[in-house]
Amino acid sequence: MAWTALSGLAPVYPLYALLFLDTGLSPAQVSGLFALWSVTSLVAEVPTGVLADRWSRRGALVLAGVLEAVGFVLWTVAPGLPGFAAGFVVWGVGGALVSGAAEALVYEALAAVGAEEEFVRVQGAMTATELLVQVPTALLAGVLVEAGGYALVGWASVGVCLAAAALATRFPETTPTGDDDGGPGLRAAVGEALRRPSLRLTVVAVALLGGLDALEEYFPVMARDRGVPTELVPTAVLGVALAGAAGAALAGRLGRLPSRALPVLLAVSAALLAAGALAGTPVALAAVALSYGLYLAVLVVGEARLQEQVPGAARATVTSVAGLGIELASLLVFAAWALGSALAVAALFLAVVPITWSAFRPTPRPGAVPERR
Repeated sequence: MAWTALSGLAPVYPLYALLFLDTGLSPAQVSGLFALWSVTSLVAEVPTGVLADRWSRRGALVLAGVLEAVGFVLWTVAPGLPGFAAGFVVWGVGGALVSGAAEALVYEALAAVGAEEEFVRVQGAMTATELLVQVPTALLAGVLVEAGGYALVGWASVGVCLAAAALATRFPETTPTGDDDGGPGLRAAVGEALRRPSLRLTVVAVALLGGLDALEEYFPVMARDRGVPTELVPTAVLGVALAGAAGAALAGRLGRLPSRALPVLLAVSAALLAAGALAGTPVALAAVALSYGLYLAVLVVGEARLQEQVPGAARATVTSVAGLGIELASLLVFAAWALGSALAVAALFLAVVPITWSAFRPTPRPGAVPERR
């Protein structure tokens, strides 16, 4: 969790959209940069998972920190469309490296000491930390940009990323069993995710659930549309993020509930989001916050269900397959918002409920009594 907090402290995170605009880019060019970032992540997602399985999961996290630092160096020394684009490509590859390797490393480390059942709690704490760290990051960004402009913010972000990479070198390396040349190939690993129906369904469910998190991009829009003054929008959005952190932190307890509770909670989350969409007052954001907290709790449990089923040798790769699905599923959220704003996204939440009903089943251990449904 210390690595999660440190890697999320780069002060450029809450400012990079403003950096692009203040450098002279048009809104269309900024959108193009985001699209380039997304496409890079899509292309790199599964190959970087294979790399982590065949080479080193710890090494993948170290390399990810270094690549992100390189991306921010490019932004700082060459501010402009070409430099920003190159930085996003490098950062996109680094983010893809983290996607599969981080969960695989944590799960295998817990499995090594017989504590696999703790993964849902640890994953929930990590997700909560990612959200909570937005508070000091925002404060740090404000201080640095006031003191030294975007250049100081950029170099501080480089230092944070390199520090996170250095910290990752201290992680225990996991050594899953694989084939003779160091792990499954790309075709074999992807086939592993598709061969077993239960695993395939769980991958699809986690991909769809993870894609719903793209709604986060619209929280500022929802706040302002519901009458929150522009200067108070960051505070209102932070409240939603804190509710999400609380939900993620409670996922460990939620994981002990019967599996049928998960789709029910997702349905409640959809209903709360719909209520927040229909109401036009700032108070409606409370319903959105509760919805987001419940959603993240279900997502964390779903991620744990996936790790319980994935073969160790292909863990990072299969997790990256789910990550690829998340990137694709996020496009559904963007399309739903374009068609009907938050209410359409709430309908999308509901559409995922039947899949979670089928997918999130406990993995019985040898000799265990199956859960009654």
